[in-house]
Amino acid sequence: MVISKLLKKIIHVDMDAFYASIEQMDNPKLRGKPIAVGGNRQRGVVAAASYEARGYGVKSAMPSILAKKKCRNLIFITPRFKRYKEISAQIKNIFFDYTNLVEPLSLDEAFLDVTENKKNIHLASDIATEIRKRIKNEIGLTSSAGISTNKFIAKIATEINKPNGQKTIHPSQINDFLEKLPIEKFFGVGKITEKKMNDLGIYNGADLKKNSLGTLKSHFGKSGEHFYNIIRNTHKSEVNPNRIRKSIGAEQTFSKDINSESFILDELNNISEELESRLIMSKNKGKTVTIKLKYSDFKQQTRSKTVNEYLQKKEDFFPIIRDLIYQETIMKPVRLLGISITNLYSNKKLDEKKINIQLKFNL
Repeated sequence: MVISKLLKKIIHVDMDAFYASIEQMDNPKLRGKPIAVGGNRQRGVVAAASYEARGYGVKSAMPSILAKKKCRNLIFITPRFKRYKEISAQIKNIFFDYTNLVEPLSLDEAFLDVTENKKNIHLASDIATEIRKRIKNEIGLTSSAGISTNKFIAKIATEINKPNGQKTIHPSQINDFLEKLPIEKFFGVGKITEKKMNDLGIYNGADLKKNSLGTLKSHFGKSGEHFYNIIRNTHKSEVNPNRIRKSIGAEQTFSKDINSESFILDELNNISEELESRLIMSKNKGKTVTIKLKYSDFKQQTRSKTVNEYLQKKEDFFPIIRDLIYQETIMKPVRLLGISITNLYSNKKLDEKKINIQLKFNL
């Protein structure tokens, strides 16, 4: 008697132009207009663009000055992260009505394992439809979803009918779907890897599948094994509701370059206050302090220091920041400053919990 292994039912939910959509929802005067959240006309980068702005070629992470060139009528909006987090929490509460296995990737997207769900709904596609309908009716925003047997395929499926749509890749369709998938759509394939793939004659999943594990590892190292497993649908990554946060940070891009160490310290002091607030809100603290400086020529530098005690309050970590600034003379004007805290206490507690569980099993 052959017992078939139960296939997972994974949903990937991604909000449509999340930050921009919230701004348009809260301010009806912005609806139907091209808006960019973040940056300004001269400096900074776009954090999110409305679909009206995307029609002009405006994208997230694009320099604001370039975005303005692409869309002369572009409206820049100052981010309101407190509001975005508030809406994100409301969306997650809807997810938890269906399953506790929710893995947030960011404020606006998450994986859900609904193989066994609280509503006893048989089809994952029906759950996705119901979740998206509730987000629209209860919050006022549209979302998109992808449904399949693993996270990789579900996430790719989300893009197929975006915005305000969903797509299911049935187990019987997976092999054909992967073989036809353009190579740049695979996880881990950026522009450099894409070119290396193309040089090897790999343009889609079918081309990738022709290569042995040894060949892929010789050209792409450890990533070669990742590509080998994904194309054969043997890459099984569980939905992890306890995804570890590795760092907490804050940064600021300036409307005019600054080159005085006293001005830089003043700005770092302001950023430190925001970072302290984020650390307290997330109930976190860490041992490693890193400052980031991006210069007027866009070159970037980081300076770090690790201490023995955990840090959370500005009064404790700002002296370290001051030392890092004076550690080396700043020779060029600075356009962006950032601070991050890593080596977090929450990660240590999670590791200890895992060790304790392991010990119990061993005993």
